[in-house]
Amino acid sequence: MTDTLDLAHWINGEKVNADRPGESHNPSNTNEIIARTPKGGAAEVDLAVAAAKAAFESWSEASPEVRSDILDKASNILMERREQVGRLLSREEGKTLAEGIGETARAARILKYFAGEALRIHGQNMLSTRPGVEIQTYRQPVGVFGLITPWNFPIAIPAWKIAPAIAFGNTVVIKPAGPTPATAEALIAILHEAGLPAGVVNMVIGDGDVGRAIVAHKDIDGISFTGSQGVGQGVGKGAMERQARVQLEMGGKNPLVVLDDADLDRAVAIALDGSFFATGQRCTASSRLIVQDGIHDRFVEALGEKVRALKVGDALDPTTQMGPAVSESQMETSYKYIDIARSAGGRIVTGGNRLNLDNPGWYVQPTLIADTSPDAVINTEEVFGPVASTIRVKSYDEALEIANGVEFGLSAGIATTSLKYARDFQRRAKAGMVMVNLATAGVDYHVGFGGSKKSSYGAREQGYNAAEFFTQHKTAYSWS
Repeated sequence: MTDTLDLAHWINGEKVNADRPGESHNPSNTNEIIARTPKGGAAEVDLAVAAAKAAFESWSEASPEVRSDILDKASNILMERREQVGRLLSREEGKTLAEGIGETARAARILKYFAGEALRIHGQNMLSTRPGVEIQTYRQPVGVFGLITPWNFPIAIPAWKIAPAIAFGNTVVIKPAGPTPATAEALIAILHEAGLPAGVVNMVIGDGDVGRAIVAHKDIDGISFTGSQGVGQGVGKGAMERQARVQLEMGGKNPLVVLDDADLDRAVAIALDGSFFATGQRCTASSRLIVQDGIHDRFVEALGEKVRALKVGDALDPTTQMGPAVSESQMETSYKYIDIARSAGGRIVTGGNRLNLDNPGWYVQPTLIADTSPDAVINTEEVFGPVASTIRVKSYDEALEIANGVEFGLSAGIATTSLKYARDFQRRAKAGMVMVNLATAGVDYHVGFGGSKKSSYGAREQGYNAAEFFTQHKTAYSWS
């Protein structure tokens, strides 16, 4: 049994002690309490915003080298502690230990990347149409940003929001997700250990009251949100009512098209990865498998064997291939959608049953469902669990139409050996990211991330694209 952590808010560079009525549990063994947590609200958000606002002037005017050095040092510390922090992540979120360590290393690399970007922010010199007039364009910090982050990537997503915000001279108030506050707190603590000045990054732990207070606060200049579509719509509306800039990432119902000419082993491998790794709790997961007639039965049989063989268990067990769902509600959501698909005529190829393992945990049996229709609920609503459904199609054109036929548009993939179809899919798939013979889940940290339709709103995240959201563009004219 590991000691339970007592968490606090981080405000103005200090831990703010408070009552701790909340708890985060180990989803692999729900008898274990990972952390006792405070329940913040509007009062704590007011204090955090005031601290961020007070810190903004000096931080925004500091040398970019100062910001770069702090991010670089934090990256080094986090990379050195990736096994320790990754273990905490796996205990709190339920990812396998390899996935937890991998995500922590990714967060460290994100910090390292933006340590470089802090020095590369640039503009342009241009000639005016008027003689003797010169034009300069450049980017400036915006102010205080509110960051609302999810539980499925509890250190990587906070890192890819915090790092560009502070690299470009802004200050931050972050609300971590309710199930995973300890992992987020580990990142905030390391940033301060690396020398971050007081007030630059503040964290308030709590539930929806904290998020609503951030969205409504008059002194927060921009909001970056990752979470569900329903909550995201409310965040966007609240931000735009007071003309704060807003960035929303709101999930996906991602298709993987498998054509007759696909390499069967490759197609099965990328479907297994995209649909079931990280317990299917990725917004880029392959939840709709759209498979052409000629390969459909072989693909379903081969994938079913692989899914059936997955070992579900404690996240810290080195033999575990898939950990539990993050919470009881997520577990129940998966089983609810399995039941809906079954009642609508879907054929359970494998899975679909309750799991009783040695530990009391929120385990979901990985489930593959065949013979589903494109408009079935299982193919139109986001499950966010280890559940994938197949749709049989006759042609590429039918597959493309079905792939584009939902309100989400985050990631889309195709398995094919045809250059013609691969190129056409890249152009015509209505998604922000397109994968050819690769899993729909799995993106690099140095390029833009985001979707189309109702998956995303606003500027792209990650890479140099982050400068679009976390800086404001200025044009200056001068006559000499």
